[in-house]
Amino acid sequence: VQLQASGGGLVQPGGSLRLSCTASESIHSSVFMGWYRQAPGEQREFVANIRSGRDPRYAGSVEGRFTISRDNAKKSVYLQMNRLEPKDTAIYYCNAGGSSNGVWGKGTQVTVSS
Repeated sequence: VQLQASGGGLVQPGGSLRLSCTASESIHSSVFMGWYRQAPGEQREFVANIRSGRDPRYAGSVEGRFTISRDNAKKSVYLQMNRLEPKDTAIYYCNAGGSSNGVWGKGTQVTVSS
């Protein structure tokens, strides 16, 4: 499976972006799909994930501002990011199957700056 992320860019503080990630083949709905991010000089960190039968999970730093969703028919997962802050600046990576043994996309840069 290959994952292709898109939708990153430069946005002002308070703005919004929507990230998309599409898989090269179907991923069962019971498999976690999610987003992680890595800021310059920092380790990669969890942002959000989603799977069938469970409520979406979010990092505390994005709870209430970001929303993850998934369209299994389109083999895609999305991250709607609202009220963006400079601390959200990072490369955002799509993941399927979890951080330990899962598959990673190449990442998309999100920069929040005035």
